Amino acid sequence: MSPRVKIGTRRSQLALWQANFVADALTRRGISHEIIGITTTGDANQTSPLSKIGGKGVFVKEIEAALLAGEIDLAVHSMKDVPMSLPDGLTMGAVCVRENPFDAFVADAASPGATLDVLGDGARIGTSSLRRRKQLAALYPNLEYQDIRGNVDTRLRKLDDGGFDGIILAVAALKRLDLGARISEELDQTRCIPAIGQGAVGIECRDEPQSLALIEALNDTDTAICVQAERAVGRALGATCDVPLGAYATVSGDTLSLTGYLGLNGSGPVRARVSGRRGDGDDLGAALARQLMASDAP
Repeated sequence: MSPRVKIGTRRSQLALWQANFVADALTRRGISHEIIGITTTGDANQTSPLSKIGGKGVFVKEIEAALLAGEIDLAVHSMKDVPMSLPDGLTMGAVCVRENPFDAFVADAASPGATLDVLGDGARIGTSSLRRRKQLAALYPNLEYQDIRGNVDTRLRKLDDGGFDGIILAVAALKRLDLGARISEELDQTRCIPAIGQGAVGIECRDEPQSLALIEALNDTDTAICVQAERAVGRALGATCDVPLGAYATVSGDTLSLTGYLGLNGSGPVRARVSGRRGDGDDLGAALARQLMASDAP
């Protein structure tokens, strides 16, 4: 490991916030560093659907390649962007404490207090997430759901330019960018179960003792347990960008609770919930996946 730790990240405003969050934590531990911005496939192409340009890995694969090549020492990711399986030789060495994991409805600037309940028929809602679209369409079938791509600032600009009546974004992204005031309403898990790992920042490294030792103190145990369980659901279901899947885990004492959503057959919201010991996240995730598949069968 070089004396000056190289942190790889996407170049978006939110990704750089996350990288600086990790960098500040390293500074407090006396570890010098530099941040290396890397353009990913998902950043280079902000118009095509993600499923058409490589799916879930489009925001991480170039960064992982740099990590494997030794060009960087650590990679900072939004956990919701990380594929369910990592390349050989890499590991998720730490998952930082989670921000609010839920989705937010953001109304256009002319109607900042609007909510989904009061929007008129045919109001245009921007989201490219099948998970969000299917769950919300079941509750608000009178609204029109349209694709939107781009970083947070790009999406907000498209909203404010009149392209939409509202958009759906992650609460965590808005809060981290000091844009919490733009949130018109928060959509908790009763309306929209979040994406796997949403709100959590992961630090990927080479699977070697010296790399792991650098970041072990940045790991939040409860968050890591929850994200591991959620990712177990995704692995069991072979999750991709084409699968409308959500999973959300919480821990309370020795109990881990896991709620999931799967919407493949078009019949509306399919939800399931399991709970068990906090150390059994992989088994609980697989059990929840089985329940979701059984419930979602035509």
